Amino acid sequence: MRKTIPPTLLLLALASAAWAADPPPTAARPSSAEILAQSPAGDWRGLDPENTVLMELPQGQVLIELAPRFAPRHAANIRQLARGGYYDGLAVVRVQDNFVTQWGDPNGEDEKLAKPLGKAEAKLPAEFSIALKGLALTRLPDVDGWAPVTGFVDGFPVAADPKQDRAWLAHCYGMVGAGRGNAVDSSNGTELYAVIGHAPRGLDLNITVVGRVLKGIELLSSLPRGGPNMGFYDKPEQRLTIQRTRLLADMPESERPALQLLRTDSKTWGALLDARRWRSGWFVHSPGHIELCSASVPTRPAPPVK
Repeated sequence: MRKTIPPTLLLLALASAAWAADPPPTAARPSSAEILAQSPAGDWRGLDPENTVLMELPQGQVLIELAPRFAPRHAANIRQLARGGYYDGLAVVRVQDNFVTQWGDPNGEDEKLAKPLGKAEAKLPAEFSIALKGLALTRLPDVDGWAPVTGFVDGFPVAADPKQDRAWLAHCYGMVGAGRGNAVDSSNGTELYAVIGHAPRGLDLNITVVGRVLKGIELLSSLPRGGPNMGFYDKPEQRLTIQRTRLLADMPESERPALQLLRTDSKTWGALLDARRWRSGWFVHSPGHIELCSASVPTRPAPPVK
């Protein structure tokens, strides 16, 4: 736990408190829907085909954006695994209520039965954090109990510690991590999980976070819960088979999901956060505050190309 608050963070906290004491006039508060409807086209971005994975389940598609800025080795390995067809035919092996949905090779612990990795690497270094210095972090002024600084980079929720010059991806709802064993360097992207419950921020800096679910999180969060052993399924027939996993870059452009994300370095994003701090319409009370993991980034269908 921190015993002191750096002066800069104290100023941020005081500014946030003062802001909470003096909300903007009710008449001047646009709704989130109004802000998004009026957003300029330049405040949105498309998907990077080389860093977007489409996982096909019997129920539908799950779209995952990788985070190579924060986990370059893992992102590269996941791309290689997807291109080699590694994930095809694997399964969802664990669904723990209010925690995670996890998928991988049910026989991964058995050297004789485990699926070959192809050209992917079997061992990678842990990628828990990167340097904060030089990182284009759009900071939140709101106080966070898990880190001195929070904000967004490329749409990903990020926590940071300026004193340690460290920044890391936070375990918010929909974030995707690489499962590991006891050794910190025992993850390689073959076993992945998505957060489907209240943000387990205690996992931050303990597991390599590799990306986030952009579409289809409801498919992962609505699956039957597993058994008492941390949500792992007791019987093979309970597992859900992954039909196919591909990079968008390897798909015909006409078959790629057409999706855009709001840029978290845009004016629209700042206005949207204000609208969430200071509610309008139906709301009687406005908290004047948001949390890193409650500030989810909007997506929308990409407009047709003219």
